Amino acid sequence: MSEPRSVAVQIQGHQYRIRSEDEETIHRVARYVDATMTRVRERTKTVDSRDVAVLAALNLAKDLLAATEGAGPAGKGFLRVAESRVRELIDLIDAAEDA
Repeated sequence: MSEPRSVAVQIQGHQYRIRSEDEETIHRVARYVDATMTRVRERTKTVDSRDVAVLAALNLAKDLLAATEGAGPAGKGFLRVAESRVRELIDLIDAAEDA
């Protein structure tokens, strides 16, 4: 495994640095989150960044649940990890807004 390093990504015009061993995946995930937030912003006409982030997180979580529902114990383990990661991302967004 390679050493984690700081990877810069852009989401909604803001730069974030994420520590990761897989730069390509982090960029793909950031593009997906950015596209989801843009879609939410356009559909809801919401301008508040926190509201957009929460609505996007709900959309992503709904997609994740749909993908893992009925997947058995392995799916449930994946779901726990994903839920934890979603919480971490929300905390990261909150911290960035407070800065």
